[in-house]
Amino acid sequence: MKTPKSIKSKTQRHELGTLLKDLLSPVNIQVEIEAKVMKELPRIDILLLRRTEPEWTDEQLALLPDGIRNTKATDLLLEFKYTESFNDDVLQQALAYDFFYKQFQKLNSDQLQSFLLLAKKPQNSMLKDIGYKNTEYPGVYRSSFRLFKKIILLSLNELSDEPHNAFVKCFASYQQEKEKAFQVLEKYAYDSLTTDLKNYINGLKGLWFTLPKGEDMNLDLTPELITAWGEKWGKSYLAHLKPEERLAGLKPEERLAGLNPEELNRLEIYLKQRKQKQK
Repeated sequence: MKTPKSIKSKTQRHELGTLLKDLLSPVNIQVEIEAKVMKELPRIDILLLRRTEPEWTDEQLALLPDGIRNTKATDLLLEFKYTESFNDDVLQQALAYDFFYKQFQKLNSDQLQSFLLLAKKPQNSMLKDIGYKNTEYPGVYRSSFRLFKKIILLSLNELSDEPHNAFVKCFASYQQEKEKAFQVLEKYAYDSLTTDLKNYINGLKGLWFTLPKGEDMNLDLTPELITAWGEKWGKSYLAHLKPEERLAGLKPEERLAGLNPEELNRLEIYLKQRKQKQK
């Protein structure tokens, strides 16, 4: 398939931000994209999650990945690296964001936790050099070094296949991990999503798995493009389903919603014919 001309090289941190905002806002988790960490600096490419309740609710825990769901902090900074490998510069940048945001918001260390979400798996030699070791949760790394304890690493390719990890694993670099993430979402979470989120996830899936190998790491995808692709993908999928497959699992009123009189008549005739064949 030919890649659209409008797709250019850029990381996907804003697209992950859009997904998290649509996903978490309904369960009362505030999500800010390009959160401002200092008055003197422009908005930078980080995501901010802010918990308003003393503890995560069950609804929230069902949507948050390992590491994030285990923190007690109220403010969480998420720096997402899609095409960049984990290195000294990436870590120093995350430490700077952590420090300046904490100063700007007048927070203590217990109130703020910063995370680096890494689409690419970090090199073992780099992790060892700065004291990072895997925790009890696969893909969640903490450092034994005092300074680096402020930054928790989430290696998206290594997170477990639990449903609460699937949303962020859609942005993992390994194709097989993306595939597993979408399979988990379709099995455990898809029916509970809003139409917009379904279209967005369908769009991601369609783009990830129709582009040439490796090209998904160099895309400039706007939320509008992804959602539009998802709507097209969904309609194309539905067009190839049999009527009984399209109606499966729907309530009677949902089956009839949006049908004009001619469509209602055709549906009624079809259902009568099917009922007669089953006798």
